[in-house]
Amino acid sequence: MDLKDIQRHIDQVMNEQNNSSVQEFEGYSAFEMHHILNLTFETNSPISFQKLTDSDYAKIPMHNQIKYFLDLIKKTGEIKLTAKGFLPTKIVKDIYVQGYLEEPLFTSGTHQLYKESDSMTVNLTRLLVELSGLTKKRNGKLSLTKKGEEISSDSFKLFNLIFKTITTKFNWAFYDGYGDNQIGQLGFGFSLILLHMYGETKRHDTFYAEKYFNAFPDLVDSEPLSDFDTPIERARSCYSLRTFDRFLDYFGLIQIETAREKWKTDKYITKTDIFDKLIKVRPHNMRYGS
Repeated sequence: MDLKDIQRHIDQVMNEQNNSSVQEFEGYSAFEMHHILNLTFETNSPISFQKLTDSDYAKIPMHNQIKYFLDLIKKTGEIKLTAKGFLPTKIVKDIYVQGYLEEPLFTSGTHQLYKESDSMTVNLTRLLVELSGLTKKRNGKLSLTKKGEEISSDSFKLFNLIFKTITTKFNWAFYDGYGDNQIGQLGFGFSLILLHMYGETKRHDTFYAEKYFNAFPDLVDSEPLSDFDTPIERARSCYSLRTFDRFLDYFGLIQIETAREKWKTDKYITKTDIFDKLIKVRPHNMRYGS
């Protein structure tokens, strides 16, 4: 056996290892997980997105709120921002009262909405359109870019762009106190796969958190010790908040049910019909077209 034969044999062994099913990855291989993590929307990823009907896009809260905001800018031509670069109170209230995304503080009546920084969902809306390149700031005024004018009326392109922006450009740790780590955002595609596989049945949020950290155990180490919970408990809580409450629910992909049990509130997750219409997941080692 010459050097070329030896190298060929090594390459074959490595290829077989990379494409072998991994239990912690729900049967997907290391090669497939690489694409799930780093190339989620590319051809070799097991995950692909399908085009929805206009009536289905109309059921997606975040899509509706962003579309409303873009249409608002289009109608007025531009919006004058505050001295600190935020949306004026009138616009903030206008967006929020449409009811696309509700926040418990305002729904309960314990807090009043006065400015953009009061509302996480309105602030997130503005940040996402900026990160997506749909708006621009000039001389303290916000207006649509050429890209924004073209895409705002195309639900398919708008949704795909916003979805990619929130998963790859926006920092999920921005609004919470769990630390600047990648819990939830890293491997969001794996969470989509888990929902595809198990979301038909109502399950506790910890069911998904356990599978997520079984696949990515190193992320638990990023959570500091607390006097009130263990690192894994805190990590699970962080995962649930970011993945379910502030991502999948915003896009209408899950239903969340809560039940109060003595000192804690249990959270149960079920995927929606929009999830199955939108997200297609191919099994381990199945090629496109198979």
